[in-house]
Amino acid sequence: MARGIRKVQYYVLHAKDQPGEGAHLLKTLKKHGVNLLALSAFPAGRSSQVDLIPEDPAQLIALAQKYGWKLSSKKTGFLAQGRDRVGALTKLAETLGKAGVNITAIDAVTAGGDRYGAIFWVNPKDVAKTSRLLGAR
Repeated sequence: MARGIRKVQYYVLHAKDQPGEGAHLLKTLKKHGVNLLALSAFPAGRSSQVDLIPEDPAQLIALAQKYGWKLSSKKTGFLAQGRDRVGALTKLAETLGKAGVNITAIDAVTAGGDRYGAIFWVNPKDVAKTSRLLGAR
């Protein structure tokens, strides 16, 4: 299992799907010191859905209010980090699968230095169960 699995808050922002929008968003976050634990973005119709997983949710919310960004309500996901190896996420997936919890989406990447990180989502009704099963704080 991953060395560290934690429950995280994230917010969805819909942005224009055009060159430079991502750079502008990231530059604004940097300028205001908003540290992201993860970010996932993908096309959604004629726009882009940007899932922002901030280290400090209150800081992101305040910035969104300042710039008039329309964030979704608070949502919950999970961040897994650990030693990279063949099958690093297998036990996590098996544990949830055996308990009847579906991973609805996952983004995983090797982080260098024999480490990996993954952000994953489950159905909102399964968040508490997932936290218990994985010992997520």
